[in-house]
Amino acid sequence: MDYSRPIFNKLISDLKRKQFALIIGARQVGKTTVLKLVHKYLQNRGDYSFYITFENTEILNEINKHPDNIFKFIKQASNPMNQEGESARVYLLIDEIQYAKNPSNFLKYLYDTYQENLKIIATGSSAFYIDEKFNDSLAGRKNIFRLNTLDFDEFLHFKNRNDLVDEVTELTNRAEYISLKKHEIVQHIYEYMLYGGYPDVVLENDIEFKKERLYELRNAYLKRDILEAEVKNEGAFFKLFALLASQTGNLVNANELSHAIQVNNITANTYINALQKCFHITLVKPFYSNIKKELIKMPKVYLNDLGMRNALLNRFFPIDAREDKGALFENFIYRLLLKKYDEDNIKYWRTQDGKEVDFIVSNSFMEGEAIEVKWNLHQFKISKYEKFKTAYPTYKIKCITRDPLNVFNY
Repeated sequence: MDYSRPIFNKLISDLKRKQFALIIGARQVGKTTVLKLVHKYLQNRGDYSFYITFENTEILNEINKHPDNIFKFIKQASNPMNQEGESARVYLLIDEIQYAKNPSNFLKYLYDTYQENLKIIATGSSAFYIDEKFNDSLAGRKNIFRLNTLDFDEFLHFKNRNDLVDEVTELTNRAEYISLKKHEIVQHIYEYMLYGGYPDVVLENDIEFKKERLYELRNAYLKRDILEAEVKNEGAFFKLFALLASQTGNLVNANELSHAIQVNNITANTYINALQKCFHITLVKPFYSNIKKELIKMPKVYLNDLGMRNALLNRFFPIDAREDKGALFENFIYRLLLKKYDEDNIKYWRTQDGKEVDFIVSNSFMEGEAIEVKWNLHQFKISKYEKFKTAYPTYKIKCITRDPLNVFNY
């Protein structure tokens, strides 16, 4: 498979900057693979590049004594020269940096001491990202790159269906285009909605192995997140996650959730925050011209991977036979929107009497699109959105359905 994920080019562009680069994201989304690809690129370019993993306890023991001890494990660390006779830059690529005793101080020290000649690119899990010292001590010293599970285009690349990627691009750019491969595209959408975008799952062709891999991700790797988030009640945490999965696209009511899992509101909110920081869920805020209202109203929840959602609910039967296919499709569209819009720029609209628009995306101040997601077009009635049109006349209202002739026209 000859394909590099888009984050790779972003990291290559960042090599010239002084700030260290931190790749964050859920476990098993490909952070280590991307880091090794950057390492290979640098080596092929003739740079001084060194790959180290902090899963190695020998390295950890040394760097926990003092950050400078990292250089004990690097060849040619004693001031290498470039072709012009100047001090050459050293690229240090660190995997699983969260295992350091104090990763924030480790990075801060190396940046402040060696920033002219040392560039660090590291991967870090939620444990590091959650740390309060992360933002306090590393301000101005870091560039963050988030890696999600595969989006739909990446999914098609990993399936070696670049021809369908071209079709999707054409459908996205030309509203009048009629693809002769639309039925194949639908089948791949359905597979993506069932098994999601974890790379190992996508590359596996056997359906039963796909499920087993997702159950492993749910059980083994999610438990690591629980440990790093210092969650005490593992059972309640899993139950909350499953409840949120079952409520995809619905409002998150922490009070109701706390009653359901028999914990207090503070604990429920702590669990929800941990799931966000571990990159498993995203909370979409309501759209209001009044910012104060936006901050106090309940958000809607979407899962960052549909395969994980289905593993949590133990639901892998065919899409057409599912009562939750509308929610799955709405979550799929949310992932598509993330390819074009920043996470903070995707919102929803809802009134007290229940009138709602699934997604509001803004191109500029008080201008953009209101997107309603329906499994079938006949479910969409433009008359239901008169209240929104009156309140926000500068926003165009459109409906996205499962028909690939319009699903990518967002």
